[in-house]
Amino acid sequence: MKVKVNSKKNLKASLSILVDKKTIQKKMDDKLIELKDKVQLKGFRPGKVPSQVIKNQFGKAIYGEVIDGVLKESSSKALEENKIKVAGQPKIDLKTFGEGKDLDYTIEVDILPDIRLKPLDKIKATSYEIEVEKDLVEKRLKEIAKNQQNFSEKKIDELSEKEDLLIFDYTAKVDGKDFEGNTGKNIQIVLGKDLFIKGFDQQLIGVKANQNKSVQVKLPENYPKKELANKKANFDCKILKVKKPIETKIDDEFGKKLGAKDLNDLKDLIKKQIKSQYQSALETITKKKILEQIDKDHDIDLPQNLIEQEIKILTQNLKKEDLEKNKKENTKLAKSRIKTGLILNEIGIKNNLKVDEKEIQGEIQKQLRSMPGQEKMVLDYYKNNQSAVASLRGALYEEKVVELIKTKIKLDKKNIKTKEAEEILKKISENTKTSKTTDTNKEQKKQKTLKKRK
Repeated sequence: MKVKVNSKKNLKASLSILVDKKTIQKKMDDKLIELKDKVQLKGFRPGKVPSQVIKNQFGKAIYGEVIDGVLKESSSKALEENKIKVAGQPKIDLKTFGEGKDLDYTIEVDILPDIRLKPLDKIKATSYEIEVEKDLVEKRLKEIAKNQQNFSEKKIDELSEKEDLLIFDYTAKVDGKDFEGNTGKNIQIVLGKDLFIKGFDQQLIGVKANQNKSVQVKLPENYPKKELANKKANFDCKILKVKKPIETKIDDEFGKKLGAKDLNDLKDLIKKQIKSQYQSALETITKKKILEQIDKDHDIDLPQNLIEQEIKILTQNLKKEDLEKNKKENTKLAKSRIKTGLILNEIGIKNNLKVDEKEIQGEIQKQLRSMPGQEKMVLDYYKNNQSAVASLRGALYEEKVVELIKTKIKLDKKNIKTKEAEEILKKISENTKTSKTTDTNKEQKKQKTLKKRK
């Protein structure tokens, strides 16, 4: 194989590659020998079909397969030997090819920039350790107990009140006529929550068991049968049972019911959950702060094709008018994401960081535990979707790199309580909103100026 680098500048490279006909013929012969034991043709015993017969019948297909393999193998080797890091799919232009001929072709590729990593020790960020207050755990415990509400049946003549559980059957009509799905059996609603049809349960306050009650409501705008949406419906309800809420006793049995060893264990689990929620949100802020400084410290030219690919990913669900409106912002974000991604990857390579199969399976198992009852769906998703596995590997790799960076920068570690965490998160949220408003106002002023000039 002969390789000539025609040009290598402005993040583009062009190479000429020549693979001699003897090499191609050898691969053709090897393929024919391989097929000889597999091909079955009428009039020949298995494994006894002459190579020439196979060639006459399948020659074009065999040559196509061989050339495809030679192109992949030779182009990869040429790029590797010349230390060219490819960004995206190469463009191949065949100059000479065919049986009995040399394979002569050129390859044009976008290439990744050489990245000179800047020192990390000047980067500053804050890492937070969350201390969860006892009263917050108690508050969350009471909320859980309230959601685990139990009910006891009221006496036959006791009237329903707000927060009671009502069990009833109904038949509904619109304009005096039945419609599909107009009946319900053993329907349960908690009065005052307004979760059935807006205004429905309010009309069932003050009823008792075995009573018939007529309820008139307007069917919702998103009702499945569009012709009935926003129409008035009359529900004839037969009240079966009225139940009143009873206070849930928060004790060891309550803890066991929710999968804990006892009440104290349940409190520990709640504490860990609260801590994890705040910790996760604050770690995202810490990471953002680090990546912003890494982005600022490095000046890198980026391949245009990568920018265009990233913009497509960012804007795939946007409408055409929004695409044009936010074009500048999306391009800026795309460049930033590619740039930080390349830098993080380079840091990972320099420090020999890798993600092994065990780590990927561990993350999948973590997802399985967080989605009880949907284990098969999650497993099938990763089994049948290699791009999802690649995405998961990428996320784990990035996490590893960021954790490594934290050990090399000036990381100020702070112990804070959840109330302080709330203030930090609130401030970040307000700053983000202000920034977006400012950007919008700038764009509006720009558009007004352009209109005046026209």
